[in-house]
Amino acid sequence: MKIVLTGNDLTVSDVWEIAVNGAEVEISPEAEAKLEASRKLVYELVDADVPVYGFNTGVGWNKDHKIAKEFFEDFNRKLIYCHSFGIEPEASEAEVRAMMAIRLNCLLLGYTGIQPAAARRYAELLNAGLHPVVPEKGSVGEADLTPLAHIGLVMIGEGEANYKGRRMSSAEAHKLAGLDSVVLGPKDGLAIVSSSAFSAGEAALAFKELRELVDMGDIISCLSLEGLHGNTSPIEAGVMAARKMEGQAKSVERMRGYLAGSDICGSYPGKPVQDPLCFRGAAYINGSLRDALEYAEKYLSIQMNSTDDNPCLLLDERRIISNSNFETTTLATAIEMLSIVLSHVSRMSCYRMLRLVNPELTKLPRFLSHDGGQSHCFGTIQKCFASLDTEIRHLSNPCSVDYLSLSGSIEDHANNTPLVVQHLRQIVKNLQYIYGMELIHACQAIELRKRQGKFNLGKGTAAAYEAFRKELPLYTNDRPLAPDVKKAYKFVKSAALLRSVGEAR
Repeated sequence: MKIVLTGNDLTVSDVWEIAVNGAEVEISPEAEAKLEASRKLVYELVDADVPVYGFNTGVGWNKDHKIAKEFFEDFNRKLIYCHSFGIEPEASEAEVRAMMAIRLNCLLLGYTGIQPAAARRYAELLNAGLHPVVPEKGSVGEADLTPLAHIGLVMIGEGEANYKGRRMSSAEAHKLAGLDSVVLGPKDGLAIVSSSAFSAGEAALAFKELRELVDMGDIISCLSLEGLHGNTSPIEAGVMAARKMEGQAKSVERMRGYLAGSDICGSYPGKPVQDPLCFRGAAYINGSLRDALEYAEKYLSIQMNSTDDNPCLLLDERRIISNSNFETTTLATAIEMLSIVLSHVSRMSCYRMLRLVNPELTKLPRFLSHDGGQSHCFGTIQKCFASLDTEIRHLSNPCSVDYLSLSGSIEDHANNTPLVVQHLRQIVKNLQYIYGMELIHACQAIELRKRQGKFNLGKGTAAAYEAFRKELPLYTNDRPLAPDVKKAYKFVKSAALLRSVGEAR
């Protein structure tokens, strides 16, 4: 598979294909022309000796230092050096591929003035499978200067890279891949480091998994509702029509489809008037997550398809202008909103599990024990999901407002977007585990209910139940639960649940 980059239409799905599935990239002819034209203007401005930040002047507090033409290569190389101070942990190879693809796409708009050979190097590295080693810590979010500098190191033949399963020096990797290192010219160093592609790349991969989690949340909460033998009145169409909330309406529509044909959709003796809010409001909170994700995806898409360069080259006006286009506070705060909503989603899932093991509500054995209480069953697993939920709660606390004034007080604002994204990434992983454990509980409750007599599941939930049961059998006696939890997590992470339900619809 090959994805053509234009600078204008890169999607989260495209980034996933490039980063995770190894799709090759190609620069469109129109984008190539923009690179050439903007670079031509750079050299014309060099000859005119117009003072431009980071171009023929220093950067940060050193903006008053003039850089002569003969020192352009030295200055740009040192600019890469002085920002290469990232510390562990390191970004995954998929995340590095994502950030390189996004940075290349933004360069193709022609607002940077980078030399075309340097821009093409991103594509060459991606297509060769040569991945710079990029430490994650060191950026405060006003452009991801620190981690992106480590990509710059590799481009000039220094630093370390992963190539064909081996970690090696950039010089060795370039030799094996048949590439020469890039020689930097005016503005190249700043063009490489002054971007938020690091944050955007990690966010794009997290968003892809989050999209799947949103849809899986509807299915899993349906299975739990069947395990409870609960009330479906909160997902009736008329209720949502009266409410007019788009995300909730979509989740409710999906849940009605999954539960079509289920015994809980009709009337039956002892049907509860209403259930605890963790069941009754599941579609509503999932809908809130849909709304938050739609909002955040809007601004991530803008980030991936626009310039975040300082200074910005305006080809039509023949000028390079200092600015703050690297500012990502809108994206950072949108992701923090997502994290807060995910904390609600996680807590609801945990409460559903706690309710499912309560015989007062379910009329099933305590802790969903198959033998009526001789086994501990799901009494102690609660500590596991409770600890993960607590971590989510703390990770959802905003951190974009916590920063220092740096660089001689020239850089007196920041938003910590990389940390915001990494918090989201961990929240997503924790929720994948929690949803896996909810599947364990819901399917156990359903199986016990089936043993009490005939019990029909919905068309969608039946497919989900059967798919999960192929991975994990009924818990019939106490056994180590860690392997089950890991299997359930992998099942959720793989999105196999969505595929199984999709095939049944």
